[in-house]
Amino acid sequence: MSKLIECVPNFSEGRRQDVIKAIADSARGVEGVKVLDCSSDADHNRTVLTFVGDPQSVKKAAFSCCKTASQLIDMEKHRGAHPRVGATDVIPFIPVDGVTMEECVALAHALGMEIADKLSIPVYFYEAAARRASMKALPDVRRGEYEGLKELIKTPERAPDEGPHLMHPSAGATVIGARPFLIAYNINLDTSNLALAKKIAQTIRSARGGYVNCRAMGVMLEERSITQISINMTDYTATPLHRVFETIKSEAARYGVNVVGSEVVGLTPMQALLDAAVFYLRIEDFRREQVLEARLLEE
Repeated sequence: MSKLIECVPNFSEGRRQDVIKAIADSARGVEGVKVLDCSSDADHNRTVLTFVGDPQSVKKAAFSCCKTASQLIDMEKHRGAHPRVGATDVIPFIPVDGVTMEECVALAHALGMEIADKLSIPVYFYEAAARRASMKALPDVRRGEYEGLKELIKTPERAPDEGPHLMHPSAGATVIGARPFLIAYNINLDTSNLALAKKIAQTIRSARGGYVNCRAMGVMLEERSITQISINMTDYTATPLHRVFETIKSEAARYGVNVVGSEVVGLTPMQALLDAAVFYLRIEDFRREQVLEARLLEE
């Protein structure tokens, strides 16, 4: 049986197209790997790369991308709306076919040791690959961000799992893990009131009593002079996109604010969008097999 793993590394660069291309090309140059998507955002100053392949090829591509990012991104000069701790901020492995979560964990640990050893970048493990309960959630690992972690990394509580107890002078630190599929979903509001956007985001955050499978924060989109609720959906089957959309729409309306659009960053499962279509179109007794493209893929 062939083994297929997805890797979705996030890089702290969303503006310089030559740097973004060089990082993506580092993955494209690895045999056995297919790059499926490369999404960049100038306000977040962040790029999300998605590629798939067999475990060892994916690991090789992830290391190559991390090495390129460490050479081309200087975190001392980086500014962006999205939380981050390093040039290669996070590298998650996701089992797709013929691979267990345990195998993804082993791959994450092996890559972490290689990055720490060969690139001298401190590495933290999160989600299923976490070695400490206090570091399992990505927001906990990122707390303080790049600037704050410079000092926190020297403390026992925030010491890295691999590598030097000191931030790389330009590449910072890297977080590596194994997790189920996640949807990066953003909702834009027609207000420049960042405090209000943050308040609305708190209504859906799991940490504040919102949806269990939802992480959210309010950010400013400077180029458009509007705000955004930036969301990570960790289990769309339990908490669907349309439910979160309607909640934010309702909360925003309380303050006379409208939703002006939403976006999916990177790739998303077809079923997540089909669920939204069924909800809004009120389709009765709808089956996935009724979608032409889905049916053709089964043949």
